[in-house]
Amino acid sequence: MRVQQIRNIGSLEDNKPVSANDWETVKKSGDASIKKWIDDNMDGRTCVVVLIGEETASRPWVKYEIEKAWKDGRGLLGIHIHSLNCPNNGKGSMGASPFTGLKFTDSDGKVKTIPCKNPSVNNAYNDIKDNLEKWIEEAIALRA
Repeated sequence: MRVQQIRNIGSLEDNKPVSANDWETVKKSGDASIKKWIDDNMDGRTCVVVLIGEETASRPWVKYEIEKAWKDGRGLLGIHIHSLNCPNNGKGSMGASPFTGLKFTDSDGKVKTIPCKNPSVNNAYNDIKDNLEKWIEEAIALRA
């Protein structure tokens, strides 16, 4: 439910997010199909936003997405979503960063830290809505 809230913000013009239903369908087709689906969905994107929930860091395909995004020169941004209010479960617990343990270096060999935003506990939805575009631009600039 928290991810759907972010998908529905609509603050990024002409940037249709991937569908949760598409993911459920493609998962059934095996690893090669999953990689192709991820690759296809990243095509033409300048930044990959990782929505960090309680279990994101342990998801098997999240690491692949992150490493591919960096290798392909895309910006990377993490946003913790535990403070969003889920109608079914309320607020969640903060999940671990899926970037921990991964090394990101630029073309000059300088180590880069991927930004992970932790929106306001009191107004997470509006904090994300009001800042998402700016955060993405910052993440893209980190790659320059």
